[in-house]
Amino acid sequence: MNERAPSALERVDLGEIPYPEATARMGEWVEQRRAGLIPDRLVFLGHPPVITYGARTPAHELPADPTVPLVPVDRGGQATYHGPGQLVGYLVLNLRETRRFRPGDLVRWVENGLIEALGSLGYPAVRRDTPRKEQSLVGVWTPEHRKLASIGMRVRGSITSHGFALNIAPDLAAFGTFTPCGLPEVPMTSLAELAASRGLSTPTDAEVRDAVAKALGAA
Repeated sequence: MNERAPSALERVDLGEIPYPEATARMGEWVEQRRAGLIPDRLVFLGHPPVITYGARTPAHELPADPTVPLVPVDRGGQATYHGPGQLVGYLVLNLRETRRFRPGDLVRWVENGLIEALGSLGYPAVRRDTPRKEQSLVGVWTPEHRKLASIGMRVRGSITSHGFALNIAPDLAAFGTFTPCGLPEVPMTSLAELAASRGLSTPTDAEVRDAVAKALGAA
């Protein structure tokens, strides 16, 4: 396995963008990267409330009476929620040209980068190995196995898209309306919830962006 990042990422900071608009722009970045017009890129942004789900998500894992839009996506993973208070990171990378690692190693690199970033902010986090034939545990978790970040990516022709969603201070009740990540018993959490339990202030969006960018080589 090779988890090194051979070259720096270009950091792009955006605000809140509707999910369909963001994915359309991401498709443009993928084609630009494929043509060599842009370098490997980490894009930070947020979305208005939306639940996205992959092609393999069973219908019973989605809300029976959704109050936010449901959007099918072409990434890996099951259903997840995006909304205010969450930091989304899209990774547009050329694995063959600059990253030089396999897709599975890419996910491990993202997990470890987020863990490093959270640790630098004072929040210990871990990754979890998925037992054979069980639902994927990809993502970033607290040591007590509450989920802080979800990861779902796509690789086509060596170019990656989609990325991760890190809970800073979202409405966690939204995760209770469906089955997050195909894990019915998963307890979702946020930095705000963890900070409150320790009597601390929640890290700002800017602080989290800077920590993640540094850990992933996009500072």
